[in-house]
Amino acid sequence: MGIVQRGDRFGELVGIMQRLLAPDGCPWDREQTLASLKGYLIEESYEVIEAIDAGDAAEHCEELGDLLFQIVFQAELRAAEGAFGIDDVIQAIARKMIHRHPHVFGDTKVKDSTEVLVNWGKLKAEEHAEKGKKRRTLDGVPLELPALLRAQRIGEKAAAVGFDWPDAAGVREKIDEELQEIEEAVAGGDAREIEHEVGDLLLAVSRYAAKLGVAPEDALRSALRRFTSRFEAVEDRVTAAGGQVKDTPLEELDRIWIEVKRAAASVPKK
Repeated sequence: MGIVQRGDRFGELVGIMQRLLAPDGCPWDREQTLASLKGYLIEESYEVIEAIDAGDAAEHCEELGDLLFQIVFQAELRAAEGAFGIDDVIQAIARKMIHRHPHVFGDTKVKDSTEVLVNWGKLKAEEHAEKGKKRRTLDGVPLELPALLRAQRIGEKAAAVGFDWPDAAGVREKIDEELQEIEEAVAGGDAREIEHEVGDLLLAVSRYAAKLGVAPEDALRSALRRFTSRFEAVEDRVTAAGGQVKDTPLEELDRIWIEVKRAAASVPKK
């Protein structure tokens, strides 16, 4: 069994935040607003993801702390307005999790995770109805999400109500269709239409990935890491030979790229 902790030190962080925001606290912290903190919240969230992808537990611990600090920071700013405090945040999420897990905290029986998700959706709809809110199928997907991740989430929500291709083959055909439409748009020379069709292609590719059991955002992030690593290796080889990438013929860069790729493929995976 892993480490068991009850969050007894959470109050220490809240106390530090309150001290920083006190009249004689930190001038920089006291100048911050909810709007000014948005960028930091996004940055810290992605640094958590980077730590997870790197498999670095110590870094993950540190980045979670930075993210938690942002949450406590915002809660304290709201508390100063008289809106809510960190205890309200914790109480609200605790109640929500208990309510949405009746198969754990209640008498509801489920046979698998799929049924859990179905029940979760029903409970969310009931909660919104009680608040007098009309919930549409695609609600709950933040506009601020990276476009590829948002495409994934929207595709999942549409699929949950049956609006989806029956299998991966159907999406694959759609990709071919979208590629053809891009070629037609390029032939027509309409920049706006080209952008429109490229967007449709990316959306279809996102759904194709999901059908194959692949998270498109994760797949692209992994591909970017591989590309960066290989490109830097190419750059290092060119530099070591006394040259510069921008002055090296494409054919030579391709040759080195293939060598780097083969070398990486020959390294045993952990």
